[in-house]
Amino acid sequence: MTNAPVSTLPVVPHWIGGVEHVGTDERTAPVYDPALGAVTKNVSLANAATIEAAVATAKAAYPAWRDLSLTRRQAILFKFRELLDSRKGELAEIITAEHGKVLSDALGEISRGQEVVEFATGLAHHLKGEYSEQVSTGIDVYSLRQPLGVVGIISPFNFPAMVPMWFFPIAIAAGNTVVLKPSEKDPSAALWLAELWKEAGLPDGVFTVLQGDKEAVDGLLTHPDVRAISFVGSTPIARYVYETGTAHGKRVQALGGAKNHMLVLPDADLDLVADSAINAGFGSAGERCMAISVVVAVEPVADSLIKKITERMSTLTIGDGRRSCDMGPLITEQHRDKVASYIDIAKADGATVVVDGRGIEVDGDAHGFWLGPTLLDRVPTSSKAYTEEIFGPVLAVVRVPSYEAGVELINAGAFGNGTAIFTNDGGAARRFQNEIEVGMIGINVPIPVPVATFSFGGWKDSLFGDTKAHGAEGVRFFTQQKAVTSRWLDPSHGGINLGFPQN
Repeated sequence: MTNAPVSTLPVVPHWIGGVEHVGTDERTAPVYDPALGAVTKNVSLANAATIEAAVATAKAAYPAWRDLSLTRRQAILFKFRELLDSRKGELAEIITAEHGKVLSDALGEISRGQEVVEFATGLAHHLKGEYSEQVSTGIDVYSLRQPLGVVGIISPFNFPAMVPMWFFPIAIAAGNTVVLKPSEKDPSAALWLAELWKEAGLPDGVFTVLQGDKEAVDGLLTHPDVRAISFVGSTPIARYVYETGTAHGKRVQALGGAKNHMLVLPDADLDLVADSAINAGFGSAGERCMAISVVVAVEPVADSLIKKITERMSTLTIGDGRRSCDMGPLITEQHRDKVASYIDIAKADGATVVVDGRGIEVDGDAHGFWLGPTLLDRVPTSSKAYTEEIFGPVLAVVRVPSYEAGVELINAGAFGNGTAIFTNDGGAARRFQNEIEVGMIGINVPIPVPVATFSFGGWKDSLFGDTKAHGAEGVRFFTQQKAVTSRWLDPSHGGINLGFPQN
């Protein structure tokens, strides 16, 4: 396919002060349609002047937004929620065109993000403080939860709507102003959300979109007026964001990578397991931190399970996400090639390639960034195909002799994001949830992403910082507590008389 000249393509701008903003002397980056393998637009990459303008605008908008009543903030949140619900099909099309995931996946992403919007509409309840009367003679103590100021959100390419919505509804409802730095690979969803906020009545400057790459990230991490950073991405970058942000005095929550396991006990319903492995391993082309990438099969179930998974894989249609397909392309050609390289790594290390997703027939353009679902068996736990996060549609099977060996294997991993157990034994499931060293657990549920009223985040190298996303921990992250000790003199002291005049 022949791409249009880069200079003639539209440029995705920033959103600063309630309007589209194109900085001067800025670099640009290409934005691809992964199903076509073609550059369809460019995105502006913020320079120092644009970064400063974005933060300054958010800072200027903060005092008035902080002081706006909770009732009026809440009304804007409700309006945003209604607009999003009625027009989310538009956003899904934007996501599919730039990320590649099928439309049903895009709509599912938006719906999960909308849960947090709905949680935030009731944030007035979660912002209530505590009160203790007469802690000493005539003295009361009470606490307040107040916003931080300007907060930054740095989001990944794989969920351009849902991940920002893990953070900004709570941040905004709590009275902060937000600067969102989306991935430069799929930047348009953030701009669409900004326009929706304006339509909902959000004051200019409360929600800012700063397009960019590492320069924009570093600008937010080091800017003295940015009080907090929320990040989702790979573990090496999450560690960098946490260390850099905290070194500059910021509150940071940095969610990193994963290597999620599914432990299958011999008593499990193998049809349910096979369906779950397909959905959790290959949904969104495996480009999600909650994907199941390793099936830990307690023998003797591995052979039967592999047969069932293989049968289901043969029915999947891979192609353009705007068609009736089950799985779309990967985000870029470079990422596709990196994911595919793990197939050769696994094979060289002694694994069996049961299904090879390379060179498959697709319902889409030949230039798309395609890699079909791949299944590996007997993957050595020393192989990079096992130890590293692949972030693509590659599912590995590791065979173990017992429940205990499976738990030991999972707990030995560097990551602790999500895991699942499949069994009909309630005692085994209860033991698993107690013994496993992972932040989010599924029991006969393959992708244990908690609903928005709970908090999302893992353990170990999957989370840097003390606070998880959304739910009660999200409220705590975007607010700071203030304790007030007060004493009011009683009128009997003579200095103050609140009674009616006597004369």
